[in-house]
Amino acid sequence: MSSPLPRLPIVALSTPNPKMLRRFAAAPVRFRYPMMMMSSSKTCESRRPASLEAVSEAADLREFLDYMERLKNYEMVGVPQGAGTDTDEGFDLGRMRRLLGRLGDPHKQFKVVHIAGTKGKGSTAAFISNILREEGYSVGCYTSPHLLSVRERISVGKCGNPVSAILLQELFQEAKGILDQSIIKENEALSHFEVFTALTFLLFAKERVDIAVIEAGLGGARDATNVVCSTELATAVITSIGEEHLAALGGSLQSIALAKSGIIKSGCPVVIGGPFESHIEEIIRHKASLMKSKVISTCDPGIQKTSKCLTMGKDEIPYQTCDIQIQMHNLQSSITLSNVKLHLLGIHQLQNAISAVCTALSLRDQGWVISDKSIRAGSEKTRLNGRSQFLTQREILSIGLSDVNILIDGAHTEASAKGLVEVIKMAHPHGTLAFLVAMASDKDHLSFAKQLLSAGRPELVVLTEVKIAGGKSRMVSASVLKDAWVKTSKDLGMDFVDIGIIDDDKSEKEPNCKKMMLGTCKSTSTIDSIKHADQLLKSRSKDHPGLIVVTGSLHLVASLLAAIKK
Repeated sequence: MSSPLPRLPIVALSTPNPKMLRRFAAAPVRFRYPMMMMSSSKTCESRRPASLEAVSEAADLREFLDYMERLKNYEMVGVPQGAGTDTDEGFDLGRMRRLLGRLGDPHKQFKVVHIAGTKGKGSTAAFISNILREEGYSVGCYTSPHLLSVRERISVGKCGNPVSAILLQELFQEAKGILDQSIIKENEALSHFEVFTALTFLLFAKERVDIAVIEAGLGGARDATNVVCSTELATAVITSIGEEHLAALGGSLQSIALAKSGIIKSGCPVVIGGPFESHIEEIIRHKASLMKSKVISTCDPGIQKTSKCLTMGKDEIPYQTCDIQIQMHNLQSSITLSNVKLHLLGIHQLQNAISAVCTALSLRDQGWVISDKSIRAGSEKTRLNGRSQFLTQREILSIGLSDVNILIDGAHTEASAKGLVEVIKMAHPHGTLAFLVAMASDKDHLSFAKQLLSAGRPELVVLTEVKIAGGKSRMVSASVLKDAWVKTSKDLGMDFVDIGIIDDDKSEKEPNCKKMMLGTCKSTSTIDSIKHADQLLKSRSKDHPGLIVVTGSLHLVASLLAAIKK
């Protein structure tokens, strides 16, 4: 069984305020033993209409958001070369530890599942969090990036809703004095992610979570979340290794593997996803060997998994029916689940679910009470906006369209594009297909295009633009994207016609040929771009609804979801 953590008091925050200090520092954190769960008096916050919620959030969080905007945001401007490597060029974890020290070391007051990986981190974190909540644990979950609200990055308690704006603002006010001092002492080097991560840890300690599921932001070894020590770590998870953030993580798959294996801690088990190339897996296993950490591989012969069929649910949300069986020599626990209904689609999401189930079994081996029933229910309840998400007909009607299917997915790497193609082939094997794509400048546009075109020849590809994290510094122009798609189409021997810049007039006229149409749309409205794509797609086939796939960036997906929410 995982041993309880020491009862450390939270330090006084901000300027002296006796009432606030009593409220915030009085009670030590209680780590609840896995075998002696206690009920929580916390209740889930009620959900208000979207419009009222947005107005309230803007008012409640204005000061906090303004404060955070003044900090260096690497999601917006890009990460410096070598920043994620465990070298002199890497981020200074000492800076993060000093900040947490001033806040009372809140990260030392709960157990942690720490997740790194190129792809699949967010989905795996969602699966694990829901499994634990289903068992009745109070769970803190921290992921990035967000789609519509920064609150989405943090959930706390037994319900899984985003942290309330009021609670986040109160936390900020209580910690602001120490944050101000720390920014000065660190010569204004503290970043947006570091401060937000510290506040998250502080919130989890204050809310006395049983366990926290933490997603690394970049790499692992020098990520701001990697302040978790072996005494707090319950299980590490490395989902995948791929060529993303190459410059920041050392320039090779090997250096990326080294960076991500930095979350492995002495004596703590590590779940590895994959499948990995043999030399990459060897790097991870070597680090685990040095740390005397047990390796639980989701590609072990003792794991059997099958995705059997795709079904449209009564709520218009499709699910894949899967069988899962895990019986491994290095896990005491085993499980057999038949006909599990996963709402996250594709073989890659089944792989993420396996990683989560292996993590749950690892925790069970350590003494945490986690039933097979909770593993099934938590897995089946897991849904994520912007990941293989089909819009409902009501959502499609809300943006002025009909008789069309829309799939949105924040895929932006070669590997995630491959996963998206699997979903397209499962859900829409026949019929007309269009892609609406926008991407960041630091992504591999050619490999992404090649993977998507492997789904079969689409009728239409529309390249557009989107701000990345609210800024233009990482935005790539539609014309640059089109050059990549033109080159890829030629390399693959696909016939296409360049229809230039798409506007209202052009979207009503189909070119006099049956080749793939390739064009750009520079409208600032994602809805307008989708409407143009819809008109051109319907010009090719009016008999059956076509499929428009919106992809290339979570920021593009977010802009569409924001329009629907309005």
